Amino acid sequence: MPQENKTDRYVSFVGIEGDQNSRELMEMLRVHIDDPCKSNRFWELFTEKLERVGQPDKNGGRCLDELFLIHSYINNIRELFEQYDDQPALALLEQIEMESC
Repeated sequence: MPQENKTDRYVSFVGIEGDQNSRELMEMLRVHIDDPCKSNRFWELFTEKLERVGQPDKNGGRCLDELFLIHSYINNIRELFEQYDDQPALALLEQIEMESC
């Protein structure tokens, strides 16, 4: 049985700032992937997807959001944050995974 003070993501997303947390994590990610010394072709393509967030007309009718991209590429994102020892970003990624993915 879930603890009283802990949000159960499988019952409700009430009290979870999923959209805000996802946007914040993308800002933390961009600090790394916008740096040419840290980027590569994968992150360049990821950035193109990120630029289509909320624009279904530029994505074949599908409306992407930050949470979808986090969920889809969570292992790549985690690996990058680990590589650069970005502990605040790793903590937020963990929170997002537990609450929303």
